[in-house]
Amino acid sequence: MDAEELRRRFEGLTTAHLADACVRARLQVRCAPAGTRAATAGERVAGRVLPAQHVGSVDVFLEAFAGSEPGDVLVVDNQGRLDESCVGDLVAIEAATAGIGGIVIWGLHRDTADLAAIGLPLFSLGAIPTGPLSVHARPDDALESAAVGPWTITREDLVFGDEDGALFVPASEAGEVLRLAESIRDTEHRQAGLIRGGTTLREQVRFDEFLRQRAENPSLTFRGHLRAVGGAVEE
Repeated sequence: MDAEELRRRFEGLTTAHLADACVRARLQVRCAPAGTRAATAGERVAGRVLPAQHVGSVDVFLEAFAGSEPGDVLVVDNQGRLDESCVGDLVAIEAATAGIGGIVIWGLHRDTADLAAIGLPLFSLGAIPTGPLSVHARPDDALESAAVGPWTITREDLVFGDEDGALFVPASEAGEVLRLAESIRDTEHRQAGLIRGGTTLREQVRFDEFLRQRAENPSLTFRGHLRAVGGAVEE
């Protein structure tokens, strides 16, 4: 799936749809840590991961861009640090010039106003005025993987971001996850329309029936009930 098709299919979805689809596909739901948000409200991103481990110097990003493909999303591992930023306006405008589709940081950014003007989607844990405070030895795999919270992300992954945050999906599973996400979206939209039309969600999923059956069979779960009646809120 090329970068353009990926962005097009994500346009009608949310990261919540994708997270639910991962559950349905029995994949780990790999979300960036809570608090990961777009620097500019309303930004969205979807693309192949371009990992980079930040150690205090911009050269790792420049090298990553040299090996990138159009639409790749720079995923920066700055160990979740909250005492320094690792990406600012110069990195962002260089990334945009290189055809990068966006930036996701496990850490902080700065130059927020300039970033908004550049228009490249950027997600991070927030902003702080100071740049890198020190330079450390660069690991051998600095361009092969990036940690984002508890997850190790590689070029074999895709990243998606919207108002709820960011999450990662194996590229090999993207087609199935997107298909499931679209199905979940359509079902939720249909259910929401029925609620607005006067049919409650409880009625749609036959909740009274579930309560009666659970009284007779305490091992019955709501998801098991949904499977039996064709509901789709959690299943």
